Order: sequence, then C-alpha cells, then structure tokens
Amino acid sequence: MNGSNNIYNQFKERSGQVAVLIDPDKYSNLKELNALLKKTTFANVDYLFIGGSTVLQEDFKSVIDYIRTHSSLPLVIFPGDSNQISDKADALLYLSLISGRNPDYLIGHHVQSAQEVYAMDIEVIPTAYILIDGGNLSSVAYVSQTTPIPRDHGSIILNTAKAGVLQGKKLIYLDAGSGAKESIPPSVIQDLSKLSTPIIVGGGIRSLKEMEKLRAAGTNVIVIGNKLEEDIDFLLDIREFKLSK
Repeated sequence: MNGSNNIYNQFKERSGQVAVLIDPDKYSNLKELNALLKKTTFANVDYLFIGGSTVLQEDFKSVIDYIRTHSSLPLVIFPGDSNQISDKADALLYLSLISGRNPDYLIGHHVQSAQEVYAMDIEVIPTAYILIDGGNLSSVAYVSQTTPIPRDHGSIILNTAKAGVLQGKKLIYLDAGSGAKESIPPSVIQDLSKLSTPIIVGGGIRSLKEMEKLRAAGTNVIVIGNKLEEDIDFLLDIREFKLSK
C-alpha cells in the first residue's frame, strides 16, 4: 500500500469525469476488449474501472494484465470480492457496502485480503459503497444478499452517506447496479454534494442527457458499463460529452 493520493486527488478535481467499467466476465474475447480500449482513448475517457460480482480470479488477472499493456488510462479496481486485487492497477476502491448489513461486505472480505493489499504498491481509497434501487434485482444485490435503498428515500441515502464519511470513507459510490432500469436521481447527488466528499455514480446510465444531469448535480465520476456492452458506439456520445465540459 502506498501513501500517494494521485487518483483520489484526480477524482476530487472536478465534476463530469467518466470511467468505463470493464467486467472481466464479459470480455474474455481479447479482440473485443482491444477494440474497446482503443475507443475509450478516442473518447477521452478519464479512467478504466475493472471488477465484477462473479469473476474468476484467473479471468480477472488475465484481463487486468491485458489492459495494463494495451492502455495508458488510469486503471482502478472496483472489486466484487477479496480475490479481485492486483498491483497492476493504479488504485483500489476499498469498498464497504454500507447500505447493507452483510458483515462479509462490510469487513469480512477486507480482512481476507488485508495482508496482500497492505504489501502492494497501490493507492487504496476507502469507499462508502451504497446500493440504490434501480428497478430490478442487480447481480451485486443478489451476490451480496443485501437490499438496496429505495431511490425515493433520500433521507436514508443521505444519512447512510454521512455515516460513511464519519467512519473515514474518502469516497461515496452510489450504484443502481448492473443493467439497472433507472439511474441515480440527480436530486440525490445534489443532497450528497453538501458533504464535500467526491461522488462516483454508476448503474443504469444510458444517455448523454442523463450524464449531463449527473454532471450538473455534482457527480465527480460517472461510470458507464452495460450500455457499452450493448452499444460500443455510445463512446462517441461520451466523447461529445467530454468535449462539451
């Protein structure tokens, strides 16, 4: 574990940054992955996130090795469990799923990986991970056996985020889940922006208009995943979004 705050400081710099989430489960075809990596560079994406809810350790390692040798974009691990760690990345989001009450995802996986993470030369960013109902049962909710917070319960979301900040978390990650029908409401972002803690938002983001609303509300990093699996040309919209800042 190194003491640098390079990625964290970049997160804090401004709203409207974009990360592309790569799930190794869905990119076993390295030709498809290579095409994605080339287009993320063209689109001026700020970060690549890597992780998933049901990824085999060998698949995770092979994909992260490939990304490291074929892209110069900052690479950040968004781990689904304690096996998804690597010193090939620039940073690790050290997630605590504070919207749920499953001890494995609050501290259990952290204990299992602590010795290995501590020995790695990687930036570790303590992150309050909060699941919000996106209109369907997401894979992370199913695997973690936790219930997302209803999207219209703003006070619960805000108090959960406040608890994370009081615990010393440096980031707030709001996730509607993979393949969500609805993304996080911008009004929730506006409430949480008062905490002066960088906000990452993912899940269910499918249009330039949604991205613009999230940026205006104060989202530091907007994460796009499933949409690109359906339509890789959405990266052209992302390029337009980045140029319009």
